[in-house]
Amino acid sequence: MQQVSSRDRGLNYGDGFFTTVKISAGKLERWEGHLKRLAQCASALYFPELDFRALTERCECASREVDEGVLKVVITRGEGGRGYGLPDQAQVTTLVSLSAYPAHYNRWREDGITLAMSDVRLGHQPMLAGLKTLNRLEQVLIKQNAAQKAADDVLVMDLHGQVIESSAANILIYKDKQWYTPDLSQCGIQGVYLSSLQQHNPIKRTSLSLESVYAADAVYVCNSLMGLVPVRQISNHHFSLDNAHAQAKELVVRL
Repeated sequence: MQQVSSRDRGLNYGDGFFTTVKISAGKLERWEGHLKRLAQCASALYFPELDFRALTERCECASREVDEGVLKVVITRGEGGRGYGLPDQAQVTTLVSLSAYPAHYNRWREDGITLAMSDVRLGHQPMLAGLKTLNRLEQVLIKQNAAQKAADDVLVMDLHGQVIESSAANILIYKDKQWYTPDLSQCGIQGVYLSSLQQHNPIKRTSLSLESVYAADAVYVCNSLMGLVPVRQISNHHFSLDNAHAQAKELVVRL
């Protein structure tokens, strides 16, 4: 069993980052995208250079006998430093864990989901925007708030009322033959699945008001585990599930 020191900076300050990978037939889906995410986080947080070859071997070995599951990689700066100050030589801690695949995601992709409006809004920190750091207290509060709603998940806005994401997934909308996704330059997380879609499809990143989402022809949430999930209802506003499935076929989805 992997152990973490009580003095680890990831535990004390959230000084680290993570990524969550879907395993299918013993293979890590979109692994190169996840490595890119880890590298971006490491660079933004002034981590030393990481040994991605060793990490890849470790993760492939862990997932080899898994038919369908979830692999999570957590990287912290380890121990050291005075208070918030960085240690002179960081001793990086890398944790790899496996868990079961959430079975309800298969149903979500077929039947679509409902979203309520989150009462918790995201603050702005452009230096960390888009990164999946260990500082996720906003998401903890959002999940707790979502548990009190009569919906599958919640739609989350920022302090200025712009639509950003769901509790754990990116937002994608289709309107007038054009794909859009929220601008994440101030807050939110850039998902690996969304990045993959953007590489192969003309998706415009823009500020999205709630009214523009309501006016969409189709709305989706997406992440590396659930894939692309249609939204059939936001609060009292309904969307055509058949139309969402039809439009989704236009997207190029690659592993």
